[in-house]
Amino acid sequence: MLHWLDAIVIPLLTSLYGAVGYLGVAVAMAIESAGVPIPSELILPFAGFLVADPTAVEPLTNARWDFLLSVVAGTVGNTAGSLVLYWLGAWGGRPFLERYGRYLLIRAHELNHADHFFAKHGSATVFWSRMLPVVRTFISFPAGVARMPLWPFILYSTAGALIWSALLVGIGAALGSRWTEIRDALAPVDTLLVLAVVAGVLLALAWRLGLIDRLRTRRK
Repeated sequence: MLHWLDAIVIPLLTSLYGAVGYLGVAVAMAIESAGVPIPSELILPFAGFLVADPTAVEPLTNARWDFLLSVVAGTVGNTAGSLVLYWLGAWGGRPFLERYGRYLLIRAHELNHADHFFAKHGSATVFWSRMLPVVRTFISFPAGVARMPLWPFILYSTAGALIWSALLVGIGAALGSRWTEIRDALAPVDTLLVLAVVAGVLLALAWRLGLIDRLRTRRK
């Protein structure tokens, strides 16, 4: 898997960051936070790798990559992207999800749970969910559906994203020059990791679409 990342994802990020620097970090995070599956677990640590590289030059400032500016870029992008899903939820509301939710792999009981969850926890949910993988990307949609006030949503989203961005950029900076070493050490299990991920995704899709329940019903 890590060789696949080296061959596809990392070159894409390298080109983006090499062309527009911090703006590229913000754009990548905005796309991720708007629901496109480009994991922040790659976007931000790679910025951290550049922070740790004394030869890497950020093109907008024509200086070395800076930790703080990388974190700010990631946070701004995250908040901007989250507003897309927030407005989609606020604009389309519950009827939108009930009509099109199945295409987004969102089921009816999940809508009920989201309504109850936001009614009970509100702004606190948006804050700490920004630091949870996967959940952090899609939490904006039910927040919009629940019509959480916009400014508290922006405030808590930004606060959570700031912590998440600092953590991942920091991890990338700490690993920095060890990226190749870690990649080579894990190379023998690349195939197993890929198969496990593919199998997990297929099982999750089958479960979310109700295919497993249908199969059980037929057997009975």
